[in-house]
Amino acid sequence: MAYRMRYNNYNNNEANRQSNYMGARVSEELCHNKQKHVHELQGSVKIADEDDPHNHRFCTVTEEAIPICDDDHVHEVCFRTDFFDNHFHEFKGRTGPAIKVGDHHVHCIESVTSENDGHHHAFEVATLINDPLKKDEKHECCHDHPWDRTR
Repeated sequence: MAYRMRYNNYNNNEANRQSNYMGARVSEELCHNKQKHVHELQGSVKIADEDDPHNHRFCTVTEEAIPICDDDHVHEVCFRTDFFDNHFHEFKGRTGPAIKVGDHHVHCIESVTSENDGHHHAFEVATLINDPLKKDEKHECCHDHPWDRTR
């Protein structure tokens, strides 16, 4: 499983293509020139730890669309929260399927972070709309969505 790339520089050398900031191996198929759509994702986790109540914030960009059944898709998501009181949390998982919003769509995630400093945090978040300036959305990953057929 590959996660969001974070390169030290943007030259296309072998070392940069082979690992990302979390240390996961990156397959050659991810190093292509045409990108399928992605979504921005930002939010806060719920307050946790009764002895030291606090929360964390996060911001990331999803991986490219992954086709699933019924002409739909999901996205891989990986993030680290901000740092609070000598700890942070991580999340690695997938969004839910696309949810239509006008001519565009969003995805939701309801999950929990990793356990660090003796606790984890629950969170619920929706991605931002993909490519908000584009008027007629067609997904490269899935070709037509059922809602595209009605126009």
